[in-house]
Amino acid sequence: QVQLVESGGGLVQPGGSLRLSCAASGSIGGIATMRWYRQAPGHQRELVAGITNAGVTNYADSVKDRFTISRDNAKNAMYLQMNSLKPEDTAVYYCSAAVWAIGSLLNEYWGQGTQVTVSS
Repeated sequence: QVQLVESGGGLVQPGGSLRLSCAASGSIGGIATMRWYRQAPGHQRELVAGITNAGVTNYADSVKDRFTISRDNAKNAMYLQMNSLKPEDTAVYYCSAAVWAIGSLLNEYWGQGTQVTVSS
């Protein structure tokens, strides 16, 4: 079994910064692409950023130049540095990972989400 746990969410003023973390644990053989998604009330879940195991990244246009995704393959961890936060960044942020669990095929796993609120 594989678990993903996010942390680092909270309340921040507009223009502020937060750093989210996602830690994967369990029977992990390897991790391919990891992604951050977010879902605001009344909106569909949207992709924020992704990073391959080779470090290739992609971002939603709405967060380019403000957010930075990174990962530590040795720790099975992923991070999202969020700067210049705006009220419209308010959402529950989820991490996902494509994982080869030991003895299993490649599957997508999700964390439980962490709330980010940007408000004055």
